[in-house]
Amino acid sequence: MLNMNYDAILVVSFGGPESREEVIPFLENVLRGRNVPRERMLSVAEHYYHFDGKSPINQQTRDLIASLAIELERNGPKLPIYWGNRNWHPLLPETLRQMKQDGIRRAVAFVTSAYSSYSSCRQYREDIARAQSEVGLGAPEVDKLRPFFNHPAFIETTVERLRGALQDIPADAQRNVQIVYTAHSIPVSMANSCDYVRQLEEVRRLVSGALGRQKDDHQDDAHKNDALVYQSRSGAPGQPWLEPDILDYLRRVKTENLASAVVLAPIGFISDHMEVLYDLDMEARQLCDSLALPMTRAKTVGVHPKFIAMIRELILECMNPELERRALGLLGPRADVCAEDCCPAPQRPRT
Repeated sequence: MLNMNYDAILVVSFGGPESREEVIPFLENVLRGRNVPRERMLSVAEHYYHFDGKSPINQQTRDLIASLAIELERNGPKLPIYWGNRNWHPLLPETLRQMKQDGIRRAVAFVTSAYSSYSSCRQYREDIARAQSEVGLGAPEVDKLRPFFNHPAFIETTVERLRGALQDIPADAQRNVQIVYTAHSIPVSMANSCDYVRQLEEVRRLVSGALGRQKDDHQDDAHKNDALVYQSRSGAPGQPWLEPDILDYLRRVKTENLASAVVLAPIGFISDHMEVLYDLDMEARQLCDSLALPMTRAKTVGVHPKFIAMIRELILECMNPELERRALGLLGPRADVCAEDCCPAPQRPRT
């Protein structure tokens, strides 16, 4: 029997600009307090200008909310869904203020990030807490759903997306196809204090295993050609970030003849937003074309019905602690609430 102690669902995303005029204010908001040269920020702004200043992330969040609303209307729980972003409108303080006006007392939050790290988990919690402080007395309580990188539905959806991309490789390049799993790079200092890399490696292992890409019968042994690389690094030039970089790795694939073709699998992202469209669909594709290296890119999980059903399942978990918390692989389900020393904020490099 459900413990119906929530009266709303809050979808929390990164946010993005929707016009050229919004690009610089958005990036300034993202980079506040960070030691990022303005030249680097202006360079990133050009990525958005290529798409007339409009990031696809807000529309994709709208699509996710619409799909989730249909799922909840059909199968329950029938709760209103609110939407707040960390970095651009609708901003979290605006949303929590509206929730307070609507009489919402306690909400469960789905964050559009599957993994554990400071920037993909704890920072979202901190931004929610900051928004609650801005709203003041009567701000709704918010409980964040657990990271879901190893949830069966996330893995199954990723496998389906990859299987479709593998089929799109030209027949004459099928002899030695390499899956290149990609995720957003983070500072090494941040990675050293969390399970981000370990979780990504687990997803790589689980997905390659489900696709039958093993060296032998050992389940823990992922295919020798499947690799995990990183993309979209930012930050101070002298600060170490996770590597190898996607472009550097693709050059190595060609130079060392590691594969006849590559399939890029953006497992670090749940939707095809700017980092996917620019860094993979533009930069990586242009490089592969110049290298004569056949490439396809797997879709992100997006609004796949299995993924939307997974969100409902995570909500039900929060409403009833006795429900099974499903997870595949070796790491088990993450806790809803992190330990106090989990994923601490990284030390900013000195200027």
